[in-house]
Amino acid sequence: MRIDNEPKLDFDDVLIRPKRTRLASRKEVDLHRTFKLPNSGKTITGIPIIAANMDRVATLEMAKALAEHDLYCAIHKHYSIDELKAAPLSGDFNFITFGIEHIKVIKDRLEALKGHGIDKLCLDVANGYTEMFVDFIKEVREELPDTVIMAGNVATPDMTEALILAGADIVKVGIGPGSVCETRSVTGVGYPQISATIECADAAHGLGGLICADGGCRTSGDVAKAFAAGADFVMLGGMLAGHTETLSAEEIKELDRNNNQIEYYGMSSTEAMNKYSGGVAEHRASEGRVSSIAYRGDVRDTILAILGGLRSTCTYVGASRLKELSKRTTFVVKYSTVRT
Repeated sequence: MRIDNEPKLDFDDVLIRPKRTRLASRKEVDLHRTFKLPNSGKTITGIPIIAANMDRVATLEMAKALAEHDLYCAIHKHYSIDELKAAPLSGDFNFITFGIEHIKVIKDRLEALKGHGIDKLCLDVANGYTEMFVDFIKEVREELPDTVIMAGNVATPDMTEALILAGADIVKVGIGPGSVCETRSVTGVGYPQISATIECADAAHGLGGLICADGGCRTSGDVAKAFAAGADFVMLGGMLAGHTETLSAEEIKELDRNNNQIEYYGMSSTEAMNKYSGGVAEHRASEGRVSSIAYRGDVRDTILAILGGLRSTCTYVGASRLKELSKRTTFVVKYSTVRT
């Protein structure tokens, strides 16, 4: 056992200090970014916000809505091949999610989606620290050398480097910060998200890789802080949940009867495991919770509010491009978080 006494920071622990700027309007800020990915060799361009791969967030309808604004979606893994083939997917902005699967399952699904131009994978596990997961990424990279791979989750520089060296282009960073995640309370494991983002971004960028800050954002200001901390992509769950695009036609009809309340749950919750795995296995514990959230209408207004807030952040520090935000950021640690 050892103790790390260095202070670690979360979203609520910091603010971004404003700076004098020549920017006259938010309209001058460009939120698009172009990335050259280190292992696939692909180049991708868009606004680097991604819907989290949860069945109450990353639906086919959400993917369509986000693509209209050049945002990404990590479509959840519980759709059938036929459902995916029938959807108007955008190869530019959609990731297809898998857990640890036989490589044939992944190749068959990508082959079926060839007509959509899908070439992006989200390899998602709760614990990205296992050798089994590292070996899995290596296998996928060997079998699909030109495919974009986003993989995680981890929260420390050493494993960020390990996943990139194994073949990941983008590493998902975050252990337990999500609004319906209970990993920290159930297991005692986690890492404050601002510090995790700063440290993992530094490790990834040293190898030419990228990171996606996954979890913990509750406001557009949090999204801005994640980018300011060095994240290349930011993944959102709760901020995109509860919109029309996440609901079935039957659920929309039932809104009045349910007082406009919608059930939102983590993918390691008892609810999700009952739905997809026949219950919580004896050797496991639920690490997610179920939350009731208010119906928010169409996602378009939320998207515009997030992007507007992000542009405003950039104007406060004089960043005409999102790429410049982290270089122009000075974080102020709130006095109440300083320990003596």
